[in-house]
Amino acid sequence: MKSLTSHHYFAQAIAIVVGAFTVAQSRANGELAQILGSGVQAALVSFGTGLLLLIFLTLISRSIRTGCFKIISAVREQKLKQWQVLGGMMGAIFVTIQSISVPLVGVAIFTVLIVAGQTTSSLLVDKWGVSPSGVSAVTSRRVFAAMFAIVGVVIAVSDRFGDAQFVVAPLIASFLIGCVVSFQHAINGHVGVAAGNPVSAAVMNFITGTGLLIVIFAVQIFSGHATLQPLPSSPLWIYLGGSIGVAFIASATWAIRKLGALRFVMGSVAGQLLGSLLIDLFAPTEGTKVSFNLVIGLAITLVAVLLANRKAHVIVPAEVV
Repeated sequence: MKSLTSHHYFAQAIAIVVGAFTVAQSRANGELAQILGSGVQAALVSFGTGLLLLIFLTLISRSIRTGCFKIISAVREQKLKQWQVLGGMMGAIFVTIQSISVPLVGVAIFTVLIVAGQTTSSLLVDKWGVSPSGVSAVTSRRVFAAMFAIVGVVIAVSDRFGDAQFVVAPLIASFLIGCVVSFQHAINGHVGVAAGNPVSAAVMNFITGTGLLIVIFAVQIFSGHATLQPLPSSPLWIYLGGSIGVAFIASATWAIRKLGALRFVMGSVAGQLLGSLLIDLFAPTEGTKVSFNLVIGLAITLVAVLLANRKAHVIVPAEVV
């Protein structure tokens, strides 16, 4: 066992902050999807703008370019498995399932299932040593902390369950894609180690994610289930989703090495609830009011994060790739 350091607490704070910003990303992408009438096209625009930003950063930064070449070399030398650089595809699948499931089961149920999937699978990610943070024991305290976080999220969104519908296939898909997200962060962490630069890992993430979304959207168009819509000229803030996504992936790639999957996921979830509260307070949509349930759920989730951070349970260091 090893005790937590200031670096771990800083990484936990980063996980909470980037989690909060993902709420703003969801708000931007959701508004864009509503204007375009297509969640997949909105996701493609988000990934595409993020990729354009990363291309610009790569052109002006030698360290990012070097990191990208290191990733390619690591794959060629089999220090990285080919599938480990495909994390962005998991993100593309996530937004596709999100765009299909939310209209069918409601935001509240989708959120609970995503969090349940993430926290459950993050325990396994840590147990199996999938992330570069190493192997962490599945202790009763960590399981309790994970369950406590899920309870917090259930309470936070419980006043929205009236919109829920119980359609089996989307329910199962939502939980499973939540499980996949934890593995996405874990393998991105290995790519970041190989690159020596988390932004370089984000470049690979956005390349593969954008590529898959192009394929998915093309299939929708040729099958008659979607049409390419012109992009709106305003408001400009709806195009911030890609930039926030870049910051999230790069931060997650770095932070998961310090925290492991469970503590990163729980910090991110707490940040999402905090971000929701801040948006409800300072930038509410029409008819939105601050929910007491959200405040209580956030408090419970933060307690769960503190409980998970009482002691690190890393027992076998991960192999550096």
